[in-house]
Amino acid sequence: MTYNILLIVLGIAIVAVAWLPYSIQRYPLSYPILFVLFGMLVYSLPLNLPTPDPMVHQSLTTHLTELCVIVALTGTGLKIDKPYSFRGWRIPIRLATVMMIASIGLLAIAAWYWTGLSPAAAVLLAAALAPTDPVLAGDVQVAGPGKGAEDNVRFALTGEGGLNDGLAFPFVYLALAIFPPFNSLGDQLTYWFFKDILYRLCVGMGAGYLSGRLLGYLIFGLPKTVRIEPESYGFVVIAITFCAYGITELLEGYGFLAVFVAAVAVRNTERTHEYHQIMHSFADQVERLLTVVVLILFGGSIALGLLQALTWEGVAVGLLLLLIIRPLTGWLTLMGTETTRRERWVIAGFGIRGVGSFFYLAFGIEKAGFAEAETLWAITGFCVLVSIFLHGILATPVMSWLDRHQEHKPAGKYQRHDSE
Repeated sequence: MTYNILLIVLGIAIVAVAWLPYSIQRYPLSYPILFVLFGMLVYSLPLNLPTPDPMVHQSLTTHLTELCVIVALTGTGLKIDKPYSFRGWRIPIRLATVMMIASIGLLAIAAWYWTGLSPAAAVLLAAALAPTDPVLAGDVQVAGPGKGAEDNVRFALTGEGGLNDGLAFPFVYLALAIFPPFNSLGDQLTYWFFKDILYRLCVGMGAGYLSGRLLGYLIFGLPKTVRIEPESYGFVVIAITFCAYGITELLEGYGFLAVFVAAVAVRNTERTHEYHQIMHSFADQVERLLTVVVLILFGGSIALGLLQALTWEGVAVGLLLLLIIRPLTGWLTLMGTETTRRERWVIAGFGIRGVGSFFYLAFGIEKAGFAEAETLWAITGFCVLVSIFLHGILATPVMSWLDRHQEHKPAGKYQRHDSE
């Protein structure tokens, strides 16, 4: 009976994810809000569904959120029209480096001081919450390959969401490096600097670029000699994702970074081909299905007590990040760039937290037995919940306001494909 009920819940969710995004695109509402509420409702009923507690299913939580993020990173890289160059991408690079490092430092200090977390736990929390989410940020990102509306704000938030999910990983490893017991803190930090920063970042970028170039040849060069049906190119997204991620992880690099770099490399191999739209559409559909499952489970975990360990100090830390640290560090980081005051405030304000934060926290807790796991999950869950509601409600009116002032018509939150 439980299995059949689970199928019904998933069936309703799949129908809803196909219908809702287009139906609510004119309203100050996002579909993640509705699925979190749906999860809370379903798990409040006596349906005997499997427990969604991330502390009970640590490995499942890690791998489910990991899969969701890497598919989202592939789609994110494929939909950016702007060719890569250090100068052209300097805004998202600044956001994913300077701003994120400042955010991690400030948030870790606040969490350690206010909530009494150990230094290692405070750094893990900050590292998990610092990166913006490529999964839930679709409302403020570019529309898709060749769709237009790639202004400073949408490009900055899209590029940041792709880059910082890989660049946050060294700080998760920093939390593990200072987690007691350690033989020598100096030795641990030296190892962390050379292995977890220099080596893993270089491998992530290098393996991602080489994977992307190879896959670009297979996608755009091989069909000149071997015919591949256009309908099959959706599956190439899975190839890009799994190959780039798997190879990089085997080499002990950062797979998240590699997946995004590979997707950008594929996009830059041939910029106008229709296959880009096919691949992005497939990635978007897979991403939505995985996201819906995570959001329903997240809503269910809230209904069953995920936030019970939340204190007023934890609430203060979450609100501090969303309302002060992110906007302030974002604004300061963007000073001197080719953005207007209005654009800087929008970019700085939309630091959406989501599935990526769940992955980093689950990964860190699984690797080391943090005694504060319940508190860490409660603060992270609260922060993501507030972000989903706050940014989900504000995204449509704020982006519409920005577009009116920029005097151009946006491509829309969810633009239908030509085949629809």
